[in-house]
Amino acid sequence: MLNITYEYKLEPTLEQEAVIEDWLEICRKVYNYALAERKDWARSRKSPIDACRLDREYIIPVDAKRPTFSGQCKSLAAAKKEIPELKRPHTHVLQQVLRILEAAFVAMWERGHGFPRFKKRMRSFVFPQLNKGVVQGSRVNLPKIGWVKMRLSRPVPEGFEAKQIRVVKRASGYYVMIVFQSDVEVPAVQPHGEPLGVDVGLESYLATSAGELVENPRFFANGQRKLKSLQRQLKRKKKGSNRWLKLQKKIARHHEYLANARKDFQFKLAHHLCDRAGMIFVEKLNLKGLAKGMLAKHCLDAAWGNYLSIQEWVCSKRGVYFGGVEASGTSQECPACAAVVKKDLSVRVHQCPECGYTTNRDVAAAQVVRNRGLAAVGHTVKKLKEGNADGHPTN
Repeated sequence: MLNITYEYKLEPTLEQEAVIEDWLEICRKVYNYALAERKDWARSRKSPIDACRLDREYIIPVDAKRPTFSGQCKSLAAAKKEIPELKRPHTHVLQQVLRILEAAFVAMWERGHGFPRFKKRMRSFVFPQLNKGVVQGSRVNLPKIGWVKMRLSRPVPEGFEAKQIRVVKRASGYYVMIVFQSDVEVPAVQPHGEPLGVDVGLESYLATSAGELVENPRFFANGQRKLKSLQRQLKRKKKGSNRWLKLQKKIARHHEYLANARKDFQFKLAHHLCDRAGMIFVEKLNLKGLAKGMLAKHCLDAAWGNYLSIQEWVCSKRGVYFGGVEASGTSQECPACAAVVKKDLSVRVHQCPECGYTTNRDVAAAQVVRNRGLAAVGHTVKKLKEGNADGHPTN
Protein backbone atom coordinates (compact mmCIF):
# COMPACT_ATOMS: atom_id res chain seq x y z
CA MET A 1 0.00 0.00 0.00
CA LEU A 2 1.53 3.32 -1.09
CA ASN A 3 0.37 6.67 0.31
CA ILE A 4 1.44 10.06 -1.05
CA THR A 5 0.28 13.51 0.00
CA TYR A 6 -0.20 16.39 -2.45
CA GLU A 7 -0.86 19.96 -1.39
CA TYR A 8 -2.94 22.47 -3.36
CA LYS A 9 -4.03 26.01 -2.66
CA LEU A 10 -7.77 26.51 -2.37
CA GLU A 11 -9.70 29.36 -3.97
CA PRO A 12 -12.95 29.34 -1.93
CA THR A 13 -15.81 31.80 -2.29
CA LEU A 14 -16.66 34.21 0.52
CA GLU A 15 -19.45 31.89 1.69
CA GLN A 16 -17.11 28.90 1.72
CA GLU A 17 -14.48 30.89 3.63
CA ALA A 18 -17.08 31.74 6.26
CA VAL A 19 -17.99 28.05 6.61
CA ILE A 20 -14.34 27.02 6.98
CA GLU A 21 -13.74 29.71 9.63
CA ASP A 22 -16.88 28.63 11.49
CA TRP A 23 -15.76 24.99 11.51
CA LEU A 24 -12.28 25.91 12.75
CA GLU A 25 -13.78 27.86 15.66
CA ILE A 26 -16.15 25.01 16.59
CA CYS A 27 -13.23 22.54 16.43
CA ARG A 28 -11.25 24.78 18.77
CA LYS A 29 -14.13 24.89 21.27
CA VAL A 30 -14.58 21.10 21.18
CA TYR A 31 -10.83 20.57 21.69
CA ASN A 32 -10.64 22.97 24.63
CA TYR A 33 -13.78 21.56 26.28
CA ALA A 34 -12.52 17.97 25.99
CA LEU A 35 -9.09 19.01 27.33
CA ALA A 36 -10.70 20.82 30.27
CA GLU A 37 -12.72 17.70 31.06
CA ARG A 38 -9.59 15.55 31.15
CA LYS A 39 -7.66 18.17 33.11
CA ASP A 40 -10.36 18.49 35.79
CA TRP A 41 -10.50 14.72 36.20
CA ALA A 42 -6.71 14.53 36.60
CA ARG A 43 -6.67 17.36 39.15
CA SER A 44 -9.45 15.75 41.19
CA ARG A 45 -7.39 12.56 41.52
CA LYS A 46 -4.17 14.14 42.78
CA SER A 47 -5.63 16.60 45.31
CA PRO A 48 -6.77 15.69 48.86
CA ILE A 49 -10.55 15.80 49.08
CA ASP A 50 -10.40 17.97 52.20
CA ALA A 51 -7.79 20.42 50.93
CA CYS A 52 -8.62 21.15 47.27
CA ARG A 53 -9.19 24.69 46.02
CA LEU A 54 -12.77 25.15 44.90
CA ASP A 55 -11.85 27.93 42.49
CA ARG A 56 -9.38 25.73 40.58
CA GLU A 57 -10.41 22.12 41.11
CA TYR A 58 -13.63 20.16 41.01
CA ILE A 59 -14.68 17.34 43.28
CA ILE A 60 -15.49 14.56 40.83
CA PRO A 61 -17.14 11.35 42.13
CA VAL A 62 -14.81 8.45 42.82
CA ASP A 63 -16.67 6.14 40.44
CA ALA A 64 -16.36 8.62 37.52
CA LYS A 65 -14.35 7.03 34.71
CA ARG A 66 -11.32 8.68 33.18
CA PRO A 67 -12.29 10.61 30.01
CA THR A 68 -11.17 8.68 26.94
CA PHE A 69 -11.54 9.08 23.18
CA SER A 70 -14.48 6.68 22.92
CA GLY A 71 -16.22 8.16 25.95
CA GLN A 72 -15.87 11.72 24.73
CA CYS A 73 -17.15 10.69 21.27
CA LYS A 74 -20.32 9.41 22.93
CA SER A 75 -20.62 12.64 24.92
CA LEU A 76 -20.18 14.63 21.71
CA ALA A 77 -23.02 12.71 20.03
CA ALA A 78 -25.29 13.42 23.02
CA ALA A 79 -24.27 17.11 23.10
CA LYS A 80 -25.38 17.58 19.46
CA LYS A 81 -28.99 17.16 20.58
CA GLU A 82 -28.68 20.13 22.94
CA ILE A 83 -26.19 22.35 21.07
CA PRO A 84 -27.22 23.00 17.41
CA GLU A 85 -23.83 24.59 16.73
CA LEU A 86 -22.17 21.17 16.87
CA LYS A 87 -24.34 19.93 13.99
CA ARG A 88 -22.77 22.32 11.46
CA PRO A 89 -19.38 20.59 11.00
CA HIS A 90 -19.14 17.08 9.64
CA THR A 91 -19.31 14.41 12.38
CA HIS A 92 -15.98 12.87 11.41
CA VAL A 93 -14.28 16.27 11.59
CA LEU A 94 -15.18 16.72 15.27
CA GLN A 95 -14.24 13.12 16.05
CA GLN A 96 -10.82 13.75 14.53
CA VAL A 97 -10.39 16.71 16.92
CA LEU A 98 -10.89 14.32 19.85
CA ARG A 99 -8.47 11.86 18.24
CA ILE A 100 -5.83 14.61 18.02
CA LEU A 101 -6.31 15.31 21.74
CA GLU A 102 -5.94 11.60 22.51
CA ALA A 103 -2.70 11.50 20.48
CA ALA A 104 -1.39 14.48 22.47
CA PHE A 105 -1.95 12.58 25.74
CA VAL A 106 -0.33 9.43 24.34
CA ALA A 107 2.69 11.52 23.32
CA MET A 108 2.87 12.90 26.86
CA TRP A 109 2.73 9.43 28.44
CA GLU A 110 4.99 7.55 26.02
CA ARG A 111 7.39 10.13 24.53
CA GLY A 112 7.80 12.60 27.37
CA HIS A 113 5.97 15.52 25.73
CA GLY A 114 4.45 18.26 27.89
CA PHE A 115 0.86 18.37 29.11
CA PRO A 116 -1.50 19.40 26.26
CA ARG A 117 -2.41 23.08 26.29
CA PHE A 118 -5.55 24.96 25.33
CA LYS A 119 -5.66 26.30 21.78
CA LYS A 120 -6.15 29.96 20.96
CA ARG A 121 -6.88 29.03 17.34
CA MET A 122 -7.31 25.90 15.28
CA ARG A 123 -5.43 25.88 12.01
CA SER A 124 -6.78 22.76 10.31
CA PHE A 125 -9.41 20.04 10.29
CA VAL A 126 -9.51 16.58 8.68
CA PHE A 127 -11.96 14.53 6.64
CA PRO A 128 -10.76 10.97 7.41
CA GLN A 129 -13.17 9.21 5.02
CA LEU A 130 -14.13 10.24 1.51
CA ASN A 131 -16.38 9.09 -1.28
CA LYS A 132 -15.02 8.30 -4.72
CA GLY A 133 -14.50 11.10 -7.24
CA VAL A 134 -13.89 13.91 -4.74
CA VAL A 135 -11.21 15.40 -7.00
CA GLN A 136 -12.26 16.41 -10.50
CA GLY A 137 -9.94 18.61 -12.48
CA SER A 138 -9.20 21.77 -10.51
CA ARG A 139 -12.02 21.20 -8.01
CA VAL A 140 -12.30 19.25 -4.77
CA ASN A 141 -15.54 18.17 -3.11
CA LEU A 142 -15.41 18.81 0.64
CA PRO A 143 -18.26 17.06 2.56
CA LYS A 144 -20.98 19.52 3.70
CA ILE A 145 -19.06 22.40 2.07
CA GLY A 146 -19.33 21.46 -1.58
CA TRP A 147 -17.11 21.85 -4.61
CA VAL A 148 -14.21 24.24 -3.98
CA LYS A 149 -11.81 25.51 -6.63
CA MET A 150 -8.10 24.84 -6.20
CA ARG A 151 -4.91 25.62 -8.07
CA LEU A 152 -3.84 22.39 -9.76
CA SER A 153 -0.12 23.08 -9.30
CA ARG A 154 0.69 19.42 -10.03
CA PRO A 155 -1.39 16.76 -11.80
CA VAL A 156 -3.33 14.25 -9.73
CA PRO A 157 -1.38 10.93 -9.77
CA GLU A 158 -2.83 8.25 -11.99
CA GLY A 159 -3.88 4.97 -10.40
CA PHE A 160 -4.33 6.61 -6.98
CA GLU A 161 -7.51 7.27 -5.03
CA ALA A 162 -8.09 10.13 -2.57
CA LYS A 163 -8.48 8.71 0.94
CA GLN A 164 -8.15 11.68 3.28
CA ILE A 165 -8.29 15.47 3.09
CA ARG A 166 -6.94 18.07 5.49
CA VAL A 167 -7.97 21.72 5.12
CA VAL A 168 -5.27 24.07 6.44
CA LYS A 169 -5.46 27.80 7.12
CA ARG A 170 -2.24 29.76 6.68
CA ALA A 171 -1.27 33.40 6.43
CA SER A 172 -1.33 33.24 2.64
CA GLY A 173 -4.73 31.55 2.38
CA TYR A 174 -6.37 28.15 2.59
CA TYR A 175 -4.74 24.93 1.46
CA VAL A 176 -5.89 21.35 1.03
CA MET A 177 -3.63 18.36 1.69
CA ILE A 178 -4.94 15.27 -0.11
CA VAL A 179 -3.69 11.80 0.77
CA PHE A 180 -3.74 9.54 -2.30
CA GLN A 181 -3.52 5.76 -1.93
CA SER A 182 -2.66 2.98 -4.36
CA ASP A 183 -2.73 -0.79 -3.91
CA VAL A 184 0.88 -1.38 -4.87
CA GLU A 185 3.65 -2.97 -2.84
CA VAL A 186 6.88 -0.98 -2.75
CA PRO A 187 9.88 -3.14 -1.75
CA ALA A 188 12.32 -1.77 0.78
CA VAL A 189 15.42 -0.18 -0.76
CA GLN A 190 18.50 -2.36 -0.33
CA PRO A 191 22.05 -0.99 0.11
CA HIS A 192 23.67 -0.48 -3.27
CA GLY A 193 25.78 1.92 -5.27
CA GLU A 194 28.09 4.67 -4.09
CA PRO A 195 28.00 5.38 -0.32
CA LEU A 196 27.74 8.95 0.98
CA GLY A 197 28.11 10.09 4.58
CA VAL A 198 26.47 13.35 5.71
CA ASP A 199 27.46 15.49 8.69
CA VAL A 200 25.21 18.46 9.50
CA GLY A 201 26.48 21.60 11.22
CA LEU A 202 26.16 25.34 11.66
CA GLU A 203 29.26 26.73 9.92
CA SER A 204 28.39 24.64 6.87
CA TYR A 205 24.85 23.34 6.61
CA LEU A 206 26.26 19.93 5.84
CA ALA A 207 29.43 18.24 4.69
CA THR A 208 29.58 15.05 2.65
CA SER A 209 32.15 12.29 2.68
CA ALA A 210 32.99 13.23 -0.94
CA GLY A 211 34.38 16.56 0.29
CA GLU A 212 31.40 18.79 -0.60
CA LEU A 213 30.53 21.62 1.81
CA VAL A 214 27.05 23.20 1.56
CA GLU A 215 26.79 26.77 2.79
CA ASN A 216 24.34 27.41 5.65
CA PRO A 217 21.62 29.75 4.27
CA ARG A 218 20.51 30.94 7.79
CA PHE A 219 17.00 31.87 6.68
CA PHE A 220 15.70 33.13 10.03
CA ALA A 221 18.91 34.93 10.97
CA ASN A 222 18.87 36.84 7.66
CA GLY A 223 15.13 37.58 7.86
CA GLN A 224 15.20 38.61 11.51
CA ARG A 225 15.96 42.26 10.73
CA LYS A 226 12.69 42.70 8.86
CA LEU A 227 10.80 40.86 11.61
CA LYS A 228 12.24 43.19 14.26
CA SER A 229 11.13 46.22 12.27
CA LEU A 230 7.61 44.84 11.86
CA GLN A 231 7.40 43.93 15.55
CA ARG A 232 8.41 47.49 16.55
CA GLN A 233 5.70 48.90 14.30
CA LEU A 234 3.17 46.48 15.80
CA LYS A 235 4.02 47.60 19.32
CA ARG A 236 3.03 51.19 18.48
CA LYS A 237 -0.38 50.20 17.10
CA LYS A 238 -3.55 49.88 19.13
CA LYS A 239 -4.31 46.23 19.78
CA GLY A 240 -7.28 45.05 17.71
CA SER A 241 -7.27 48.02 15.32
CA ASN A 242 -7.26 47.59 11.53
CA ARG A 243 -3.60 48.61 11.21
CA TRP A 244 -2.68 46.22 14.03
CA LEU A 245 -4.44 43.38 12.21
CA LYS A 246 -2.73 44.26 8.92
CA LEU A 247 0.68 44.17 10.57
CA GLN A 248 -0.15 40.85 12.23
CA LYS A 249 -0.93 39.38 8.82
CA LYS A 250 2.26 40.87 7.38
CA ILE A 251 4.36 39.28 10.12
CA ALA A 252 2.64 35.93 9.64
CA ARG A 253 3.25 36.12 5.88
CA HIS A 254 6.95 36.79 6.47
CA HIS A 255 7.23 33.81 8.83
CA GLU A 256 5.54 31.64 6.21
CA TYR A 257 7.90 32.93 3.53
CA LEU A 258 10.93 31.95 5.64
CA ALA A 259 9.48 28.48 6.31
CA ASN A 260 8.72 27.95 2.61
CA ALA A 261 12.21 29.09 1.57
CA ARG A 262 13.81 26.69 4.08
CA LYS A 263 11.63 23.81 2.95
CA ASP A 264 12.40 24.47 -0.72
CA PHE A 265 16.14 24.55 0.03
CA GLN A 266 15.96 21.27 1.94
CA PHE A 267 14.05 19.45 -0.80
CA LYS A 268 16.50 20.64 -3.48
CA LEU A 269 19.44 19.62 -1.30
CA ALA A 270 17.93 16.16 -0.69
CA HIS A 271 17.51 15.58 -4.45
CA HIS A 272 21.04 16.90 -5.06
CA LEU A 273 22.51 14.26 -2.72
CA CYS A 274 20.37 11.49 -4.20
CA ASP A 275 21.80 12.32 -7.64
CA ARG A 276 25.28 11.47 -6.32
CA ALA A 277 24.80 8.32 -4.25
CA GLY A 278 23.06 4.97 -3.93
CA MET A 279 23.40 4.93 -0.13
CA ILE A 280 23.15 7.91 2.23
CA PHE A 281 24.11 7.67 5.90
CA VAL A 282 23.38 10.34 8.52
CA GLU A 283 23.86 10.77 12.27
CA LYS A 284 21.14 9.96 14.79
CA LEU A 285 21.17 13.34 16.54
CA ASN A 286 19.67 14.33 19.88
CA LEU A 287 17.61 17.13 18.36
CA LYS A 288 15.78 17.87 21.62
CA GLY A 289 19.03 18.51 23.42
CA LEU A 290 20.39 20.70 20.62
CA ALA A 291 17.19 22.79 20.70
CA LYS A 292 17.81 23.63 24.37
CA GLY A 293 21.50 24.56 24.23
CA MET A 294 23.19 27.94 23.90
CA LEU A 295 22.97 27.69 20.10
CA ALA A 296 19.27 26.75 20.19
CA LYS A 297 18.11 29.55 17.88
CA HIS A 298 20.63 28.65 15.18
CA CYS A 299 19.90 24.92 15.51
CA LEU A 300 16.17 25.55 15.17
CA ASP A 301 16.84 27.81 12.19
CA ALA A 302 18.79 24.98 10.52
CA ALA A 303 15.81 22.62 11.14
CA TRP A 304 17.90 19.46 10.91
CA GLY A 305 15.02 17.25 12.04
CA ASN A 306 12.83 18.46 9.20
CA TYR A 307 15.70 18.11 6.72
CA LEU A 308 16.47 14.51 7.76
CA SER A 309 12.78 13.60 7.42
CA ILE A 310 12.73 15.14 3.94
CA GLN A 311 15.97 13.36 3.02
CA GLU A 312 14.54 10.00 4.12
CA TRP A 313 11.35 10.58 2.10
CA VAL A 314 13.23 11.65 -1.03
CA CYS A 315 15.55 8.64 -0.72
CA SER A 316 12.59 6.27 -0.55
CA LYS A 317 11.07 8.00 -3.57
CA ARG A 318 14.31 7.93 -5.58
CA GLY A 319 15.33 4.35 -4.65
CA VAL A 320 18.32 5.41 -2.54
CA TYR A 321 19.13 3.56 0.68
CA PHE A 322 18.89 5.76 3.79
CA GLY A 323 20.41 4.78 7.14
CA GLY A 324 21.29 6.34 10.49
CA VAL A 325 24.41 5.71 12.59
CA GLU A 326 25.52 6.51 16.13
CA ALA A 327 26.54 10.17 16.37
CA SER A 328 28.90 10.05 19.35
CA GLY A 329 32.56 10.74 18.55
CA THR A 330 32.26 11.22 14.80
CA SER A 331 34.29 14.45 14.92
CA GLN A 332 36.96 12.93 17.22
CA GLU A 333 37.75 9.86 15.11
CA CYS A 334 40.08 9.55 12.15
CA PRO A 335 38.26 8.11 9.12
CA ALA A 336 41.50 6.62 7.72
CA CYS A 337 42.88 4.68 10.72
CA ALA A 338 40.04 4.98 13.31
CA ALA A 339 42.41 6.61 15.84
CA VAL A 340 40.91 9.00 18.40
CA VAL A 341 42.02 12.58 17.61
CA LYS A 342 40.78 14.97 20.29
CA LYS A 343 40.07 18.51 19.08
CA ASP A 344 38.04 21.51 20.24
CA LEU A 345 35.18 22.98 18.26
CA SER A 346 37.44 25.87 17.19
CA VAL A 347 39.75 23.46 15.35
CA ARG A 348 38.32 23.22 11.83
CA VAL A 349 40.97 20.92 10.29
CA HIS A 350 41.36 17.23 11.03
CA GLN A 351 45.02 16.16 11.12
CA CYS A 352 45.76 12.66 12.35
CA PRO A 353 49.10 12.24 14.16
CA GLU A 354 48.99 8.48 13.60
CA CYS A 355 48.57 8.20 9.82
CA GLY A 356 48.96 11.82 8.71
CA TYR A 357 45.52 12.04 7.08
CA THR A 358 44.43 15.69 6.73
CA THR A 359 41.13 17.13 5.63
CA ASN A 360 38.34 19.45 6.72
CA ARG A 361 36.93 18.59 10.15
CA ASP A 362 33.33 18.29 8.93
CA VAL A 363 34.34 16.23 5.90
CA ALA A 364 36.25 13.87 8.19
CA ALA A 365 33.17 13.49 10.39
CA ALA A 366 31.06 12.72 7.30
CA GLN A 367 33.59 10.07 6.27
CA VAL A 368 33.37 8.48 9.72
CA VAL A 369 29.55 8.46 9.34
CA ARG A 370 29.96 6.75 5.96
CA ASN A 371 32.35 4.15 7.40
CA ARG A 372 29.97 3.36 10.26
CA GLY A 373 27.06 3.10 7.86
CA LEU A 374 28.93 0.70 5.57
CA ALA A 375 29.91 -1.44 8.55
CA ALA A 376 26.26 -1.52 9.69
CA VAL A 377 25.02 -2.82 6.33
CA GLY A 378 27.87 -5.33 6.01
CA HIS A 379 29.97 -3.62 3.34
CA THR A 380 33.74 -3.38 3.38
CA VAL A 381 35.18 0.03 4.21
CA LYS A 382 37.83 1.15 1.75
CA LYS A 383 40.99 2.69 3.13
CA LEU A 384 41.80 6.35 2.55
CA LYS A 385 45.14 7.30 1.04
CA GLU A 386 47.51 9.03 3.47
CA GLY A 387 47.38 12.81 3.11
CA ASN A 388 44.46 12.71 0.66
CA ALA A 389 42.84 16.10 1.29
CA ASP A 390 39.63 15.50 -0.64
CA GLY A 391 38.93 12.24 1.19
CA HIS A 392 37.90 10.02 -1.76
CA PRO A 393 38.19 6.24 -1.20
CA THR A 394 40.96 4.47 -3.06
CA ASN A 395 41.60 0.84 -3.85
